[in-house]
Amino acid sequence: MVTSDFQDLHWLLDIIQSTDVGIVVLDKGFDIEIFNRFMQVHSGISPEDAIGANVFDLFPYLEDEWFKRRVNTVFELGIPVYTTWEQRDNVFDFDLKLPIHYETRTMFQNTTFVPLHSATDQVEKVGIIVYDVTDSAVNRSKLELAKDELLRLSRTDKLTALWNRGYWEERMNEEFSRSKRSNHPTCLVMFDIDHFKNINDTYGHQVGDDAIRAVSRLMLENSREVDILGRYGGEEFAIVLPDTALDGAMIYCERLREAIANNIVESQGQTVQFTISLGIAVLDEQTRYPTDWLVNSDRALYRSKEHGRNQTNVFGDITPEQA
Repeated sequence: MVTSDFQDLHWLLDIIQSTDVGIVVLDKGFDIEIFNRFMQVHSGISPEDAIGANVFDLFPYLEDEWFKRRVNTVFELGIPVYTTWEQRDNVFDFDLKLPIHYETRTMFQNTTFVPLHSATDQVEKVGIIVYDVTDSAVNRSKLELAKDELLRLSRTDKLTALWNRGYWEERMNEEFSRSKRSNHPTCLVMFDIDHFKNINDTYGHQVGDDAIRAVSRLMLENSREVDILGRYGGEEFAIVLPDTALDGAMIYCERLREAIANNIVESQGQTVQFTISLGIAVLDEQTRYPTDWLVNSDRALYRSKEHGRNQTNVFGDITPEQA
């Protein structure tokens, strides 16, 4: 019987050493009693140096509340505790042995803290089982990045990298509701490129596309991060200016108008210079719906067109006869 028990123990130790997971056993003083080959390979610490040593001496970064709380919970309650890489990248900060296969050098780990009972059913040790889940974590991260990128592409105008019309209108509706609730001043600007058809007819669509790209670049350069910029369609653009009163919107529009008028587009061996016409609509008590807001700014834009282009007009300045 003694021989059988010894053989069983020998087999158990063989399994512990050869398994493709990390196994560490700690006593109540956080001293190491078992340290298997997985841990040796990834830490560079031999079992001879590890066993009997305090885990915090070998891995000083473990001496934090997160780790201590989990080990002490197992000792006190006698129940396993599980952690995943989503909660914390890893418990033991190991470098990958073959990082060429991944876009990270860090091993992601899931970990189980297991109570080890004595013959009197007291928890005398805690076993820590470490699973290398880098492959799953990296693939999950790649999937999340791909989802984020697809979402971004679905919302972005391909030519300009501004928000496309559909997503811009969603953001405009949200800002409409937010501003109505908060009573913060907000303005909507619509503008388009003057005589854009002539640019396409004279120089070709490639030059026209480059003109549109130049406009989007100048929009981004002259706008705040909170401003909601979109390509509304063709050569027409739309901007929501949150927390901006009329005087601020006028300053913004005139700065943008001058920047575009002074810009020279070089494309296909041609140099092109052009202007824009803009319309501003303030979100006020008379504006009941987002569609009204759009119509108002569009009317102000067309007034700029009718009065000679290369200018900014405000919807509130339009008389009923002019509307």
